[in-house]
Amino acid sequence: MLSENERKRIFSGETEFHQLVRKEETLIDAANIAAGIFSPLEGFLRQDELASILNERRLPDDTPWTIPVLLDISENESANIMEGDECLVTDPQNNITALLRIEEKYRFNKKEIAEKVFGTNDPQHPGVARTLNLEDVFLGGDIDLVKEEESTYDRFKLSPAETRILFREKGWRTIVGFQTRNPPHLGHEWIQRTALTFADGVFINPLIGKKKKGDFKDELILESYDRLIKDFFLRERAVLSILRTDMKYAGPREAIHHAIMRKNFGCTHFIIGRDHAGVGSFYDPYAAQDMFDEFPDLGIVPMFFSSFFHCNKCGGIANEKTCPHGEEHHIKFSGTAIRESIEKGDCPQKELMREEIAEILLADKNPFVE
Repeated sequence: MLSENERKRIFSGETEFHQLVRKEETLIDAANIAAGIFSPLEGFLRQDELASILNERRLPDDTPWTIPVLLDISENESANIMEGDECLVTDPQNNITALLRIEEKYRFNKKEIAEKVFGTNDPQHPGVARTLNLEDVFLGGDIDLVKEEESTYDRFKLSPAETRILFREKGWRTIVGFQTRNPPHLGHEWIQRTALTFADGVFINPLIGKKKKGDFKDELILESYDRLIKDFFLRERAVLSILRTDMKYAGPREAIHHAIMRKNFGCTHFIIGRDHAGVGSFYDPYAAQDMFDEFPDLGIVPMFFSSFFHCNKCGGIANEKTCPHGEEHHIKFSGTAIRESIEKGDCPQKELMREEIAEILLADKNPFVE
């Protein structure tokens, strides 16, 4: 955390700093480091940390960590930057986000990063494409937040320090984290209610940030969850707070990363469903659940849910462990089917989504990311 003297040094103009103008994703990463969401990271990765994450899925001190957090710059930018320098990380409007103390300037094979993080070098994978498009030089070193970028959704934002206090004030000892990047359908609600049968509270934590084309827009995700909690949940048992970060679509590795972040918020349990953080057919549907066997020291308990559906014979939501009936009686919770209904201006089947939620989505003329 910056001292008052350091703030004066930055804003007085008496000290010359290199300025790194970065995109929103990097600014958000810096804010997440400073807020403790990416704890135990205190800055952007150094080379030995990156190598350890890629090869061991752990930091050099053996702490579980699976997703690189990198600050990349071009060869031209790097020409006048030396190890030991201090740089101000800013947005394109020159608003200062963070002070970076550069400990390392290095290069790393981007194809190797992509292969080990995503398990493929196929550029059709959105995470691979983004990785291969990174600049060629990386800067590693600790950061201090100067000023966090304001967001349209700040009213839904709580830091790990705030959530831990809130959970304690509520008297919650067991808290289940629920990750989402979609408006809630009845299957999501069933999972949350199932978790609440044994836990003190559920922490609904939507990802707000860069998504792929065709995903629902952030504002609709938040509006629909806000409505769900206000009208259909016991308010003292549910907390809604955003997580500003972009989806990597890294499947099993990202599932571990998501669990670590929710542990930092104070969750004791974390829900992992079918094809968590997957995309297309790049990962086995239950690969993310299997990877948790390799992290017994994670510090948060995963809750695994298999594929579930509405069964007309059972008369409600069921899964492969509880329903004896054939698929002809099942209505699957298909995100594609829900999107297609919304695109046509129709409410999804009542077995899939509440009418009150569908109305929110249908009220927007263009509810999807373009």
